[in-house]
Amino acid sequence: MVMAILLAAALSSQAAVRTDQRPYLCEIGVQAGCGYYAGDANPHIFTNVREVYGAHFRYKFDPRWALQVKGLQHTIKGKYEFKNGAKGNWKDQMINVDVMAEFNFFRLGLNQYDKRVKTFSPYIFAGVGASLYGNNFNKVACYIPVGIGFKWNFAPQWGLNLAWQHNIYTVDDLENVDDYGNTWKMNGTNWLNCDVTGQLTLGIVFAFGRHKKVCRHCEQY
Repeated sequence: MVMAILLAAALSSQAAVRTDQRPYLCEIGVQAGCGYYAGDANPHIFTNVREVYGAHFRYKFDPRWALQVKGLQHTIKGKYEFKNGAKGNWKDQMINVDVMAEFNFFRLGLNQYDKRVKTFSPYIFAGVGASLYGNNFNKVACYIPVGIGFKWNFAPQWGLNLAWQHNIYTVDDLENVDDYGNTWKMNGTNWLNCDVTGQLTLGIVFAFGRHKKVCRHCEQY
């Protein structure tokens, strides 16, 4: 008799979990991957890649739109070669913080009763950001982050995010080499001669803050 009661309680609990299709509004996550710099010292992306890692917070307005706030530690590296024959390598540490709007191509969620809602979706994003860099992080630069990615919710509160982000800076002195910094004295005026960085990251996310239940019997004011 006791076993039957416990079994019934367990089955009813599982059914309640399955029928509760309320979305989670917030996510936190950590991510890591590789990053690159392209500018006077590295003409191509994904050259001299180095480690990048950080964390983010995401607020989901609906199954398609979200806002993400992210912080990353990014190491950039390059080579220098001057006319006087001097050669060598340089690297610099950066701390990036950005705010980005995201758009999912599919309606992302866990609603098993709505076939339009998927547990995965490609997405695009864009926003604004700022970096601390240079010796002892004594410089600040703004950038425009844009990118594409892929989201997968493999469990009700857990997911994976793959993202490729490209950052277009307003400066030309990210290199930790004086001769490369702002070569033509045009910082902030020539968008065709600005430095860029980027990151390819894989992250794991945890969702929380479930949407409130709707009272269908309450009076609406």
